[in-house]
Amino acid sequence: MLYNGIYHLFYQYNPYSAKWGNITWGHSISGDLINWTPLDIALRPSDPFDLHGCWSGSATILPGNKPIILYTGINEAGYNVQNIALPKNISDPFLLEWVKPPYNPVMIVADGFNATQFRDPSTCWQGKDGFWRTTVGAEDFEMKAKALLYKSEDFMRWTRAERPLFSTNSSSMIECVDFFPVSVKGKRGLGSSSIDSVEAKYVLKMGVFDNTHDYYLIGRYMEELDEFIPENAFEDDHRLWARYDYGSFYASKTFFDAEKKRRILWAWSNESDTVSDDIVKGWAGLQIVPRTVWLDDNGKQLVQWPITELESLRLKKVELKHIELSEGGVEEIKGVKASQADIEMEFEIPEFRKAELMNHEWKLDDAQMACRQMDASIRGIIGPFGLLVLASHNLEEHTAIFFRVFRSRTGDYIVLMCSDQRKERKDFSGREEEAGRKEHWRHRVEAGGRSVLGYPTVGTENRTIGSIFFGTVPEPTKIGTDLNRLV
Repeated sequence: MLYNGIYHLFYQYNPYSAKWGNITWGHSISGDLINWTPLDIALRPSDPFDLHGCWSGSATILPGNKPIILYTGINEAGYNVQNIALPKNISDPFLLEWVKPPYNPVMIVADGFNATQFRDPSTCWQGKDGFWRTTVGAEDFEMKAKALLYKSEDFMRWTRAERPLFSTNSSSMIECVDFFPVSVKGKRGLGSSSIDSVEAKYVLKMGVFDNTHDYYLIGRYMEELDEFIPENAFEDDHRLWARYDYGSFYASKTFFDAEKKRRILWAWSNESDTVSDDIVKGWAGLQIVPRTVWLDDNGKQLVQWPITELESLRLKKVELKHIELSEGGVEEIKGVKASQADIEMEFEIPEFRKAELMNHEWKLDDAQMACRQMDASIRGIIGPFGLLVLASHNLEEHTAIFFRVFRSRTGDYIVLMCSDQRKERKDFSGREEEAGRKEHWRHRVEAGGRSVLGYPTVGTENRTIGSIFFGTVPEPTKIGTDLNRLV
């Protein structure tokens, strides 16, 4: 959250070891979202209502510029309950200390729901009727997921609404629910309360517990009915819903930056190291680079881009222009020797009409299957093209990050984005493209290596760290650094 000009990041944290357990709320602050200072732990298990951990939740700024936290505690009986925490000293700009009022918990599980699957209250919003609202992920006794809605006039006494904000039969449990408005006109971010429904649509993001993937729906929020009606999904099947990211990305959360009028997205990446590796290096998991999110012009999906503050880290610019890549060509990006590289690339494809048809068996959530079947060694009509990153100097190791363009049976153009690491996760963007349009792409490399711009072909030894290519990539003999660490 942003409070008195300072950004506050709260996160689940084990203060005793770089492995899961002893759940507290870590707390760090920043003036620019880039440089962070860790502070003392904000919330620790200390009372019967959170004896077994202070779990996920949200912060809300109340009228009068008063911050308040809603969080899930696991009580002494092992049940999930929702609690409140308040700043001990509201004049402290760092909000170093938080207190838990004695009237906790403020929400307990309702009849018909699993008391161990009731968690993660969202940032609250205030309706035109003056009541505050929040949504909490829950599982009922029929193993069906609900985003329950709770209402309060004073933020202390909460009542469950008669109907959930949203229900689905496609998962047993949804968690880390995020609910926020997006403007239908431009990139300007919106706060959460009392938004004119004509000027905004709403995003409901859910972490599906069954597969630990984040999905989102876009639709209308009917405040008078306290009901969310999705517009970009026509089946109750989360595999067909949109996702922010198809890599190592979960438990995402947005907040409204009121000073710069933007909505910023955070998420957790659990990397892919073993527990023993985590202990040696001293941490487990990381936060992705924050991204600004807004509604696409088509009104059907979100657009995201790294925050502009990241550009302050750029030192030496290496630029290549008007590179024409022929079949099998490789162009090295020379002069990149830093341990981090922020890469922006723009592709211009002169002819889209020849794009091959998308396999009808690939659904939106089956991007991993599509990337496996069409890996970087398989030549298509338009693609693969993209980057080769994290290459060894003899080009024996590399990771291919590449695109393919397909045509749907309705005539739309669809871009598939993959990372060819074999045995690693793949990424996908189901973004529709117009024929002849330029494709602008940004990627951040967080490891050493050399950069190459290329169009590799099967059987060559082209191993690269930064490449634009339009063709096929040779079979890798070794796997490079995990892409899930790249943000």
